Amino acid sequence: MQLTPAELTLLGLVIEHPRHGYDLEQVIERRGIRQWTDIGFSSIYYLLTKLEKRGLVHVPEAAGGAKSRRVFHATPEGRRVAERGALALIEEPRPVPHPLLVGIANLPLLSEEEYVGALRVRLARVEERIAVIREAERAQAPLETAAREVFSYSLSLLEAERSWLAVRARVPE
Repeated sequence: MQLTPAELTLLGLVIEHPRHGYDLEQVIERRGIRQWTDIGFSSIYYLLTKLEKRGLVHVPEAAGGAKSRRVFHATPEGRRVAERGALALIEEPRPVPHPLLVGIANLPLLSEEEYVGALRVRLARVEERIAVIREAERAQAPLETAAREVFSYSLSLLEAERSWLAVRARVPE
């Protein structure tokens, strides 16, 4: 059973700690999870329902029939599927569609001046993004291993892009 990155992210958060949908939204927002996966606020309950129908999460009966928020818990099968999914995503390099490559593939539409100008604008935005991520990392310290690795990998990718852009845009680093 394969999970989408959004499903695996939600399931992982539920495995970490049983949660209701609003709590998941709070964690996603606080940790900046939308920076690296596509989970819209409106899709949280939809994804939880899918995971529940597949037997990966469940909602225990409330004591005394109390009507409270539905708190989702991972099932043993949910834990197994999440573990396999996480390992597969870590082990297997997969192509990631990148809009920048679509723009570059259409270079014949641009003048050299337009291209270099666009690269310089992108470089400035990448540098801003690096600063935002570093600040988020500092604000959440001390970090658990998973969060530290997400920040480290994200920053490494952006720094590599910054280096590439500086060469292409003829801007000294």
